[in-house]
Amino acid sequence: MRPPDLDRARSEKLLTVGEFLKIYNNEIPTAFPKATLPLLQEFRKNNEALFKRDSAWSLDLHRKKVMDWLPSRLRVISS
Repeated sequence: MRPPDLDRARSEKLLTVGEFLKIYNNEIPTAFPKATLPLLQEFRKNNEALFKRDSAWSLDLHRKKVMDWLPSRLRVISS
């Protein structure tokens, strides 16, 4: 019998936007831009299909997508 996969359970746990923001900013490499609450709210608005469970976030589903989206969004803001 295998022990429970704690990393998987942590990645799939449903989070509030505030919890996601804190974990995301604490765990991304220093070379990546930090997320903010307004940016995550914009991401959610532009990616509604990713939020089938109300406003719940998960590291498994959303972290990589935010990491890909955020630099391009910040370039638009700074232009």
